[in-house]
Amino acid sequence: MSVPSAPPAGALLERYLAGDLRALARAVTLAEAGLDSARPLLRAARQRAAQGQRAAVLGVTGSPGSGKSTLVDALIATLRARAQRVAVLAVDPSSPYSGGAILGDRIRMLRHHADPGVFVRSLASRGALGGLSERTPGVLALLEGAGFDWVILETVGVGQSEVDVAAACDHTLLVLTPAGGDGVQAFKAGIMEIADVIAVNKADLPGADRTMRELMAAQGLGAHDAHTWFAPIRKTIAAKGEGIDTVIAAVEAHREHLGEAGLLARRAARAEYEVRTLVQERLLRRARAQGGELYRRVAHGDLDAEQAADELLGAR
Repeated sequence: MSVPSAPPAGALLERYLAGDLRALARAVTLAEAGLDSARPLLRAARQRAAQGQRAAVLGVTGSPGSGKSTLVDALIATLRARAQRVAVLAVDPSSPYSGGAILGDRIRMLRHHADPGVFVRSLASRGALGGLSERTPGVLALLEGAGFDWVILETVGVGQSEVDVAAACDHTLLVLTPAGGDGVQAFKAGIMEIADVIAVNKADLPGADRTMRELMAAQGLGAHDAHTWFAPIRKTIAAKGEGIDTVIAAVEAHREHLGEAGLLARRAARAEYEVRTLVQERLLRRARAQGGELYRRVAHGDLDAEQAADELLGAR
């Protein structure tokens, strides 16, 4: 897919810093495409976020069908009722044919399209197993630098492999449903450990109380001490807007628990994650471009895989 030529970098940067949502949308397009023209915008966004009031960056994850998009839509409505500005980055599954995002989450949030205090953007997962593409952190940085009070990242929803969201956000909201096996699945390593807040959505279905009890029991099984944060578990019925205030309060409580030092530590971890994923992307691109003959030599036994990896990395 071709990307239209960008306006002059200085003009776009000025418009972005002035709060122009069209400029923000353009900046996101450049960052998603990985173009060099996005770099000044990304630097300016990070400087502004570091110097000003930081947005609360909330990752929303959970299995498909748990109601993540409906819950995010309800979060937007509740936060806007408090006069807080909200940006949403919805990572949609990539089309196996075009590589583009299906845009299903944007369709669900259309009722907010005319609200200047809401910005919703879809981003293709590009097949990333962790639920996020390598360009997600940069797009999040642009949303933070645009001065929103909340930046919400909704992930694809691929179950236990979807743990990258914890590395990309300040807080992680895990959305589960009763009577669907989600409570048991969440006990398995990975998905339960990343949750800072848990929402048992569709709580009007049978089994909600049992799921709550199972989750609370599971939390006590892991290693913990007096300083351990146990993710608050809240019932929600997102389709009716019920329980949303309690989820927001739980996220705010976690933010207070982290404090300034904890938030700075999470921001440093986010920077590490972003750099690491970009390095991995470039190495894989190099391997695809240069590794054909190496792979044949490995297959024929002329070279072992470790030597081939050393050659690709330029190791001596």
